[in-house]
Amino acid sequence: MKKNVKLAITGALAGTANGFFGAGGGMFLVPLFTKWLGMEQKTAFATSVAVILPLSVVSAVVYFCQGGLDFLGAWPYLLGGLAGGIISGRVFKKMPVTWLRRIFGALILYGGIRAVLLL
Repeated sequence: MKKNVKLAITGALAGTANGFFGAGGGMFLVPLFTKWLGMEQKTAFATSVAVILPLSVVSAVVYFCQGGLDFLGAWPYLLGGLAGGIISGRVFKKMPVTWLRRIFGALILYGGIRAVLLL
């Protein structure tokens, strides 16, 4: 399959997840970047973060236009996310890929269990 088609499909899956759930595009991006596109693991994690920002902005605009976005309620999370992003970005460089994979897997597992049991 042509690389541009793979890139478009990967982006569409991430955008769809982000649009439906407000987040979660990275769950598609990291595995697709590494397994389907052959990207190195750390590069896949970093690229996923870079892709999620514009996807989140697009989703936020759509939610805002539909009256479903509370800016005042989002500020504390935005500030906390900013601090967490800065801290984890610095730790990321020093962390072995094995631990990144384990943490990512645990996060996906936790989200899946929570989604199934707490709906």
